[in-house]
Amino acid sequence: MTDGERLTIDDEILARARIHARGVSREYDLEVDLGALEWSVSARAKRRAGACRWNTRREVATIVLTRRAYERYEWEEFAAVVRHELVHAWEFQQFGESGHGSRFREKAATLDAPRHCRSFAEPRYVLRCLETDCEWTATRHRASKPVTSPGRYWCGCCGGTYEVEHADSGRTWTTSSGYGGAKSALGEEW
Repeated sequence: MTDGERLTIDDEILARARIHARGVSREYDLEVDLGALEWSVSARAKRRAGACRWNTRREVATIVLTRRAYERYEWEEFAAVVRHELVHAWEFQQFGESGHGSRFREKAATLDAPRHCRSFAEPRYVLRCLETDCEWTATRHRASKPVTSPGRYWCGCCGGTYEVEHADSGRTWTTSSGYGGAKSALGEEW
């Protein structure tokens, strides 16, 4: 390192992830071409701890790891995220596609990688079915259309109506005008 240069947390994340990937590749005989794998860190992601993107034209997988997850997880849990994304990279390199189906689950189990990673951020909105015999709920981090216009969508379980709750304030709404009213009423607290 030269004068004026210093390692950042992103450098630390990438270094630890690459070292872990080499170890996993050797220990589990994972047929992933680490030389054809790119790495990056996201400072913006709020829900997912990692992602693996496939560039079909270049036939290169890019593993994107989330800084906030690294800061919130212990290393063992974050290392499991790296293994999860390595399974996606392996699938992309071997089959040109990846998902969370049976092939993924089988390979992930051999690497002790979770099928889904724990959320590291609290949701901003909670969707809750209004039907008395249904206990369906869902969470959202962004003001998507089901959040801003709940009257146009239905419960994911029974098909009934649902309400949206702003998690921090407890305000609820069932229509797009209700969303606008809650947002306006909360002002700076939104």
